[in-house]
Amino acid sequence: MKIAVLIVAAGRGIRAGGEIPKQYRPLAGKPVLQHTIEAMLGSAKTTSVTVVISENDRAKFEKISACFLDKRLLPAVIGGAERQVSVHNGLESLSSNPPDIVLIHDAARPFTPPKVFEDLIDALKSFPCAFPVLPIVDALWKTKGDIVVAPVPRDALVRAQTPQGFHYPAILKAHREYTGSAPDDVTIAHAAGLAVKTVAGDSRNFKITLPEDFAKAERILEQQMIKCGNGFDVHAFEPGNKVTLCGVDIPHDQSLKGHSDADVAMHAITDAIYGALAEGDIGRHFPPSDAKWRGAASEIFLKHASDLASARGYSISHIDCTIICEHPKIGPHADAMRHEIARIVSKDVGDVSIKATTSEGLGFTGRKEGIAAMATATLVKI
Repeated sequence: MKIAVLIVAAGRGIRAGGEIPKQYRPLAGKPVLQHTIEAMLGSAKTTSVTVVISENDRAKFEKISACFLDKRLLPAVIGGAERQVSVHNGLESLSSNPPDIVLIHDAARPFTPPKVFEDLIDALKSFPCAFPVLPIVDALWKTKGDIVVAPVPRDALVRAQTPQGFHYPAILKAHREYTGSAPDDVTIAHAAGLAVKTVAGDSRNFKITLPEDFAKAERILEQQMIKCGNGFDVHAFEPGNKVTLCGVDIPHDQSLKGHSDADVAMHAITDAIYGALAEGDIGRHFPPSDAKWRGAASEIFLKHASDLASARGYSISHIDCTIICEHPKIGPHADAMRHEIARIVSKDVGDVSIKATTSEGLGFTGRKEGIAAMATATLVKI
């Protein structure tokens, strides 16, 4: 199933104050929109993410997009003066390679929990449309100016959130036929006669709207749970002509011996992620006794660990790996290794550190009998 995410970021966000649109204002060192993109790419089920922007914000967006190596982030689409026009433009941009499902999301909602995402996907198995809602707990009154007119029953009312999910052909057709403006895309789907299912929203999935919301968002980021794990691995040399470290082949007069491709550095990183999740090590998930993993690329293991972190609601914040060997020289290949690890775990290369040291001629690495690696992974609750 192909699941596309459409992030609407063409608005001006005037109520939030500030000199630039709220989606580009910094939040814990990153623009709000960058946090939102990271959250949407955090699900392994996401096939693509498209951001609809204002032409005036192209340079701002390109600066953000340059932070992502993930090819699932597609080029931006230019929106219009009205939200409905922006979403329609985004939907049309997907028509050449149409997804099965599209999730339409507000750029100013950077804290969407993975469960909301998963519940939407489940609901769309039976309904053409679904969206997250929250109950209304306060009493509601209709007023005229500052004078109370009448109470409003709240039993049948809910508060809408995004992402709002749709079968792609159905919502594209609905947008093409709709005239006028609409506060959200469920309005357009409902006008087209499509059945809409609600799922439980989450109070953390709030929309940054007013100036004080930035302080609230900062507090949420400060309170996010952090997990750390470490990994260590060793592989001996055997006859060969290259070693593979962090997915990069390095010419050498020996190779590393192992059941898989013996990528000792990537194994240490993978075990660090598993450790942060209290999920054991590679052997627990990919037993060496199973012949199907013989010669397997270690990218399979690392991707599994990364996806497991996402499924648990965590984003990989940082990876630090130290390779211990006398030879080959690691320095000339460190940047290529960083890019490869960042690609596999769908993170910014700036979140990955690869370095090397020798053991000063001591021990098995000092005797050039093999290579060791140790790694630390830091995970942050989304």
